Amino acid sequence: MISKIITYIIALVWLVNGLYCKVLNQVPRHQEIVSHILGESYGPLFTILIGVSEVAMCIWVISRIQRRINAIVQMGIIAIMNIMEFFIVPDLLLWGKYNSIFAFLFIMLIYINEFHLRKGKNQA
Repeated sequence: MISKIITYIIALVWLVNGLYCKVLNQVPRHQEIVSHILGESYGPLFTILIGVSEVAMCIWVISRIQRRINAIVQMGIIAIMNIMEFFIVPDLLLWGKYNSIFAFLFIMLIYINEFHLRKGKNQA
């Protein structure tokens, strides 16, 4: 039961960051980050594409299809994204370089949820 609740919390994080923050542009800082990394002319389009991808990740998480692969992909994306932001745009992050701590904790939540809380259960 706790694993299911955590799974929905993880999905909600992807949904809020993708739909609310990026696609609907309710947190302009996200577009600033993308624009700074990829260039001003690409910022708006790629912010929306990243947001749509995050919504897709939410759907994948909820679908429970290939859960372990999904968890590994999530952890990799979060790690890569946060390493890039840490070095390229720390001044644009909500908590600056401390964002990496929250990213690490989110990665650990995904890892523990999939590889420990679900241990011995159907891995479908």
